[in-house]
Amino acid sequence: MSTQAPSHPYEFMHHLPPGSILTLHDVNWAEYQDLLEAVGEAKGLRISFDEGTLQIMTLSSRHEKYTELIKMLITALSLTLRIRILFFGSVTMQKGRKKGNEPDACFYVQSADLIGNRTDIDFATDPPPDVVVEVDVHHGSRQNFPIYAALSVPEIWHYDERSLRIYHLEDGQYVEAKASLALPLLSGGKLTEYLNRSQKEDQYSILLDFEKWLKSLRKRHKSN
Repeated sequence: MSTQAPSHPYEFMHHLPPGSILTLHDVNWAEYQDLLEAVGEAKGLRISFDEGTLQIMTLSSRHEKYTELIKMLITALSLTLRIRILFFGSVTMQKGRKKGNEPDACFYVQSADLIGNRTDIDFATDPPPDVVVEVDVHHGSRQNFPIYAALSVPEIWHYDERSLRIYHLEDGQYVEAKASLALPLLSGGKLTEYLNRSQKEDQYSILLDFEKWLKSLRKRHKSN
């Protein structure tokens, strides 16, 4: 659905069913900020802004299931391999007064020490997350890639229920890569394997197998 911006863009969002998207044009930065303030920490929404185009996406339980599994897999990796990873969920990321977006998940790895135990991130001065995650179930999110590029996000994980593809930022554009830059032991194929299993298996079984795989990597590393 696409329409011109009403006087209060958020007046429609409470009527959107899960898994839908509302696109508004000719929205100014002040209206976008007004919307963010109005919704606060409301769950079940993702809001993006790209030079006057505002999108409000409502999330389905199917979408959230994949997002939560990705977070659990990375948490398991962090604890098992003792890698410091800091999670910031769907934090609102903004660039100047032109672009803003909320990923499905994001986390710091290489930049984790710079962030430390802080809870508030200022994207005007702080580094962007090392990885942002976009999950597509009902509609695409590739239109958000230019926003992440403007924010200098080095890596995107994009999952569409068929495969998880990893993209690295190179010369202002995202290029598909085989493995993660932030976590090189993870490939798109390996992440796809565990995410696709969730279509038939429960999360607990998947996490146990993932932990087993991680421990085998750790054991192999110690023996070398």
